[in-house]
Amino acid sequence: MVTPDALLVDEGPPVTAEARRVDRALPGWLAVVLVVVSSAAVLVLEITSLRLIAPYVGITVETNTGVIGLALAAIALGSWAGGAAADRRPPRAMIGLLLVVGGALVLVVTPAVRLAAAAVGPSDAPSVALLLAGVTVFAPAAVLSAVSPMVVKLQLASLDDTGSVVGRLSSIGTLGAILATFLTGFVLVAVVPTSVILLATGALLVVGGAALVALARRDGIRTSTGTSAALAVALVAAVGCVAAPSPCDVETTYHCASVRPDPARPGGQVLVLDTLRHSYVDPADPTYLEFGYAKTFAAALDTLPDTARDVLHVGGGGMTLPRYLLDQRPDITNTVVEIDPGVVDVDRTRLALPDDPRLRVDVGDGRVAVAQLADDSVDAYVGDAFGGVAVPWHLTTRETFADVARVLRPGGLVVLNVIDFGPLDFARSELATVASVFAHTALAVVPGSLEGAGGNLVIIASDRPLDREALTRALVRQASPMTLVEDADVAALVAAAPMVLRDDHAPVDQLLTTTRTRTR
Repeated sequence: MVTPDALLVDEGPPVTAEARRVDRALPGWLAVVLVVVSSAAVLVLEITSLRLIAPYVGITVETNTGVIGLALAAIALGSWAGGAAADRRPPRAMIGLLLVVGGALVLVVTPAVRLAAAAVGPSDAPSVALLLAGVTVFAPAAVLSAVSPMVVKLQLASLDDTGSVVGRLSSIGTLGAILATFLTGFVLVAVVPTSVILLATGALLVVGGAALVALARRDGIRTSTGTSAALAVALVAAVGCVAAPSPCDVETTYHCASVRPDPARPGGQVLVLDTLRHSYVDPADPTYLEFGYAKTFAAALDTLPDTARDVLHVGGGGMTLPRYLLDQRPDITNTVVEIDPGVVDVDRTRLALPDDPRLRVDVGDGRVAVAQLADDSVDAYVGDAFGGVAVPWHLTTRETFADVARVLRPGGLVVLNVIDFGPLDFARSELATVASVFAHTALAVVPGSLEGAGGNLVIIASDRPLDREALTRALVRQASPMTLVEDADVAALVAAAPMVLRDDHAPVDQLLTTTRTRTR
């Protein structure tokens, strides 16, 4: 017989006070802060990761792709895992611990990358870039990305407001990430070292997470016993972050910069930017040129007529060639466009850059600078700008050199430094690109370069015939290791080029073949 009691629904065990505390929604302001801070920290980590690994692998499209791709993979994994965990365990018991662990991992990044880089050595191989990017960004980004879905879970009062809660917190988290991106990229990296940014970010996360753990325990919520261990790791990591030696003297806006004395030559100084020896400078003797390509540049500029008055240098580095021209051609005014103000500061404070009215230094992008020049306003264009071993792609295209041709006076000279190895796909493409604009093109190389050895190659071009005999004499006079390639061979290289580089298709990093060489 069915009794009335049998019709009653079994509601299960009564809800305990602890369960109610664990499932209670966070205050609205706290939910916003947690989503913003965790999302912002991931983007701070992503941006600083590029700077942290640049001294060891350089900055290329592959490096950027590796960091961004691994960061996105970590965000996806962390979001999925955080949401799954929130359905199985009380989020209020886990959020504080996640922040502590995430902060500890951020603090570990600096010493971990430097140890990993010391183990594998400098390399431009994509596999090494991926390794260091993974060490830098993956684990902390995954842990921190688990916070947002847990906060969302807590704030869902009913299924009726799921869309508005998820959409609101997702947009707030995205706004926090955007704010962190602009703040880090435009402000922080220009005023403080990367290690300090990571130290502050990790410390903020650890302190905030520890506070949440303490509040949860005060409310009687049982939290993980791993919190104390995570705090201990964070403390050790903070010490390591501070104590880990930096590979550079100065962190500039774009580079890790160092000045190293030449033990073989008193007064000789080498400017190292990230992984490359960019410039050799002897402030007491500006005519001393150490690198072969610099001697070739000087030889080409030595052939400028006596009427030449203005030389534009795109890419400053140690400003070796402007110093040379100040000494050898006092009638010439040099304008240098260098995108990194920190490099200019190093030149002035560490490399005794002359304060001379004939030397003007503009901080900015080379292509923008050319676009702002008047027609027929310079006698020579010297292209020596690099991001890692690659010329920035927007300085390599046909449109770039069409604008260079516009600002050059009749008979003006173009001198370009490029680096390539192996099949020389990039070097041949750049040569073909220049030849598509200028009627006369020459190439200077170290013997064996065209047979696969590669290295520095110097392209020389003009709208008027080049005096090969004068160039050859100047190369001998400068003791350059480079020689001019025969015109027929230059034509063959142009004909075999994979492409003419254009603004809508200039895959410089993909065309470039790199090796372990570290001299630009």
